[in-house]
Amino acid sequence: MNFFDFILFFIYVFIFYLLFLWRRKRYKDPVLRKYHKIGFWIKVFSCFAYCMFVLYISPGDTTGLYHPEGYNIYKLILKDPSNINLLFISGHDFDQALLADINNLGYFNEDSNYMVTRIVAILSFVTFGKFLAINLFFSMISFTGVWRLYRFFYEQYPQMHKQFAIAILYLPTFVFWSSGILKDPLCTGALGWITYSLYAIFYSKKNPIKYILITFVFGYLLVILKVYIIVSYLPFFFLFLILKNVTLIKNKAVKVMLVSAFFIGSIFGFISITSAMQKALGNFASKGVTQTIKTYQVNYENQAGSATSNFSLGVEFDGSVNSLARMAPAAVVATLFRPYIWESKKLSTLLSSLESLAMMLFTIFVLMRVGLKKTILTIIHKPIVLYCIMFSLMFSLFVGATTLNFGSLVRYKIPGIPFYVTGLFFILYFNNKLKNKPGIAAGPGLSENEIAVIKP
Repeated sequence: MNFFDFILFFIYVFIFYLLFLWRRKRYKDPVLRKYHKIGFWIKVFSCFAYCMFVLYISPGDTTGLYHPEGYNIYKLILKDPSNINLLFISGHDFDQALLADINNLGYFNEDSNYMVTRIVAILSFVTFGKFLAINLFFSMISFTGVWRLYRFFYEQYPQMHKQFAIAILYLPTFVFWSSGILKDPLCTGALGWITYSLYAIFYSKKNPIKYILITFVFGYLLVILKVYIIVSYLPFFFLFLILKNVTLIKNKAVKVMLVSAFFIGSIFGFISITSAMQKALGNFASKGVTQTIKTYQVNYENQAGSATSNFSLGVEFDGSVNSLARMAPAAVVATLFRPYIWESKKLSTLLSSLESLAMMLFTIFVLMRVGLKKTILTIIHKPIVLYCIMFSLMFSLFVGATTLNFGSLVRYKIPGIPFYVTGLFFILYFNNKLKNKPGIAAGPGLSENEIAVIKP
């Protein structure tokens, strides 16, 4: 990295600032303008901090795989324009003899790794391959999607703008690990765009062609990068969309039948989707979910001697569905609340452990403030809470069961964390409104029957 790298970084910061400033001027709501500006500068600062972290403190895939190999493809194309085909082939078809670093042999067998490298190569044409500038582009891709996720919640409950900002725009680890050349910025950005676009298509009914195209593009990207995110996400999001419309139905019997039918259908749908995506799931296709989880766990255990950040769930897993069910609580707790402070041996995991501690204390506060019974009833009777909590728990189960290394865990869990925190804020919001104003609806979509159920 040289002086020009820093100059180009700040030039692109200025360009993105002008682009987002132009966009902000179209917002009539001063609240949206305020948080969009704050969110942008947080992402810029986080991107620079992330770059310094991976360059001088803890190198990883960003500096060892994605950037050098993407920059290498960019140079190969400049040297011979016919190599442009490298941007369109799959990772399996990439000639390993062209690698910049022989130690990266085999990594492109995973199309998810090659996709990130391909994007780096494309961005190199407008950044001259400069490290800081490419990281900034990844950070801005994430920000555009995360901002859409914020708007998705804000447009339904504008009175909760501060809570949404905390849960989506300000969470330290979420912001930090989605600010550099990794899969995570692309995944968080894609998830936000998919959420906002599907809601626009099926509920707000605005610009359907535009949002169908956006959904297709980012859906494809997410399937390539981390298919398990979209497979675990879509059933609960569609459940939310359906239940949101079901609340308009006054006949209780019809409500129960529709909700029950969707729950049962979603289970079979989830299985069908998983089966249909077997090729994309790689190891999951040939071994099954439980056996793959077992394989991952054995691999982490075998690395215990060299990996100081490895940990155990404390639950024996033999590869069966029953043992997966027994392991579920420990896996969810690991994702949401670990590493504990005394388990942190690196700066990155120490910062994550402080955030996990805060999340644990916040969870305890919500349960004590609202009560376990009313918390459960709120989750059941409020579609948006059910969607946030159930997705975050399902996602936490998958990540916690397959990732037994704190260094990886702090990154892999970030797509689900904003939904979990948002769900907790919703639980507080609905119950505080009922407590302070008995008999008055607590926000959009809260019917008198739901008030009667949740209200003490």
